[in-house]
Amino acid sequence: MVCLNWKKVHTWVLLLFVAFSALPFIRGITDPRDVYAISELYASLGFPHLLGWVPVGGDPCGPPSWQGVECVISNITAIKLNGADLAGELPVDFGLFASIILVNLSNNQIGGSIPSNLPITLRSFFLSDNQFTGPIPENLSSLSQLTDLSLNDNNLTGSIPDAFEQLTSLINMDLSGNNLRGELPSSMGNLSSLTTLHLQNNQLTGLLDVLQDLPLIDLNIENNLFSGPIPDKLLNIPTFRRTGNPFNTTVLPSPPTSPPPLSPSDAPSPRSAHLLGPSSSPFPESRTNNKSNKTNNVTWIAIGGLVVIIILALGLCLFMSRCCKKKSLNEKTANTQNNFYQVEKASKGVHQSVEGSMRKTALLKQRSDHNIDMTRLDTNTESSPLPFPLLPAERVVSDPTFIIPLAQRGNASKVDSVKFYTIASLQQYTNSFSQENFVGKGMLGTVYKAQLPDGKVLAVKKLDKATSGHLSDREFFELVSSISKLKHSNIVELVGYCLEHGQRLLVYSYCSNGTLNEALHLDDQIQKKLSWNVRMRLALQAAKALEYLHEGCQPPIMHRNFKSSNVLLEDDLSVRVSDCGLAPLLSPGSMTQLQGSGYGAPELELGSYSYQSDVYSFGVVMLELLTGRKSHDRFRPRGEQYLVRWAFSRLHDIDALSRMVDPSLNGAYPSKSLSRVADIISLCIQPEPEFRPPMSEIVQKLESMIHRDR
Repeated sequence: MVCLNWKKVHTWVLLLFVAFSALPFIRGITDPRDVYAISELYASLGFPHLLGWVPVGGDPCGPPSWQGVECVISNITAIKLNGADLAGELPVDFGLFASIILVNLSNNQIGGSIPSNLPITLRSFFLSDNQFTGPIPENLSSLSQLTDLSLNDNNLTGSIPDAFEQLTSLINMDLSGNNLRGELPSSMGNLSSLTTLHLQNNQLTGLLDVLQDLPLIDLNIENNLFSGPIPDKLLNIPTFRRTGNPFNTTVLPSPPTSPPPLSPSDAPSPRSAHLLGPSSSPFPESRTNNKSNKTNNVTWIAIGGLVVIIILALGLCLFMSRCCKKKSLNEKTANTQNNFYQVEKASKGVHQSVEGSMRKTALLKQRSDHNIDMTRLDTNTESSPLPFPLLPAERVVSDPTFIIPLAQRGNASKVDSVKFYTIASLQQYTNSFSQENFVGKGMLGTVYKAQLPDGKVLAVKKLDKATSGHLSDREFFELVSSISKLKHSNIVELVGYCLEHGQRLLVYSYCSNGTLNEALHLDDQIQKKLSWNVRMRLALQAAKALEYLHEGCQPPIMHRNFKSSNVLLEDDLSVRVSDCGLAPLLSPGSMTQLQGSGYGAPELELGSYSYQSDVYSFGVVMLELLTGRKSHDRFRPRGEQYLVRWAFSRLHDIDALSRMVDPSLNGAYPSKSLSRVADIISLCIQPEPEFRPPMSEIVQKLESMIHRDR
């Protein structure tokens, strides 16, 4: 028998108990390197409103938890702050994190250049949909463990660096939607694990030979300047999108005289082989100089081609028979006129139109790109290698079911329709969604200026996948239909939309003087025009827009994103409120962003939003008009950063109130009006929503005050 030394056993049990009891306390002590690195990041981003984050010190890995930060014991392993309305830049010392594996800062407004000092432990690095500029850093080569890289939809310039030699673990890479130029670097041939590569919507040139031996299953190079013949191996990629390039498709690569030896990089990865199927091969068949083999090949190719033609003919006949049936139904409700269709609907016409559109849309292949996906146009590559100018949108429409027939609005005496624009036409009008046509980026998407051939200017809002991706096509049609019914002189008019390949875009009338936010804080020339009387008129017009949404629409509509950057200004400085009717696209995270920006009412912390929350946001905009300050200004002293917090106690102090007024007014305002404006603002920004007045009451108060000042 084995005799146990119970004294020793008791000692070991006691030590283990103490060790396990100390684990929670050990976890709370974050690695000092990570504390320093995340403090630098927080400061460089401008100290945004993030739950748990503190400017100096703090314990990111200990309670209370920091928003978006994940740890393993004492090391930060992930920072997930996608869609958090972040601005600022990334710090120079971004690479000081000791063990970080994942960084996701996509869908924000972070600018500046991507730092050259990156954490070498990174495996997933997502910076898409921001405002980064400058080149892709050469130091990318040090990230030998990287598996996913997403830098798409920024303003990156220069060439793709020759920095991929050590990135043999990289599986997915997206550099699309930038201004990258030059040829593909030779080191991209070392990306032996790469299965997804998106390079579309850049200005890349040269040949594609460097990609031909990679295990790609998804390659998108659309809308670049690639030339030369397409390597045979690339044609075997399951998903290969290449339109919008001046390829010399008439010149084929000459067949080798003998089968080329297979190198290790030629072998398909298990992942790509599985996706291709057991009988598929990513390589072209071997060729010999034997004349009989060539003849047999030609014979089999001819037979195969004949079989394919027969199958296509049968499919076309089936498709045409179905189309004819649909056409007989559609002809009862649609009339053709100059390739633009206007349809008057009965009470159920919208649903019929949506169903027809959905059937057609289902035929289109859905894509998950972050970028605009261009429709394919027929071009003659022999005579003109560059794409020819596109036709106006009205002439590009090829499917009448994409025109949504809308009900008569109110007591309108005529029937209106929302115009469908193809992505190809919007590409032409926005100069390929170039930086020169970039207007701004908000919580819902990016806005571009569009110049039509007839001289008319429109604004195109490209909705982010994060905001509109949860909507089905039917729900998107219903959203377009409801927005199109909003008819008010102080609301931006919806004039069209686009729904192709899973992309959603809204086309609005264009306001040439930008936003109220820009007029107050960025544009000195317009700011000089903002006299006291003009500011009060702007406030009244914005109030009338919200009053219309709350009390003039059936059912009533909450804006849920009212702020000075959504108050647009026409040539005569009249107001047009934007983003009306888009509340269904706002996620709970968007409401957190609104609160962090200084416009969100206190009840948002409890997940509650009402019409009185819009009233609160309107009060914040009125405070901006009164003081000339931003709703949240991180460059001011801590006690003055949030406008409402700083101004609330001063609104009923006569001396403090006069000192709050925007200095650019130079004292040119009626003293009695000042106190009345303070009263209106005070009512709007009451902490309790039940004490805030309805917008109709605010309109009455503003009208009465303006009338007295005349």
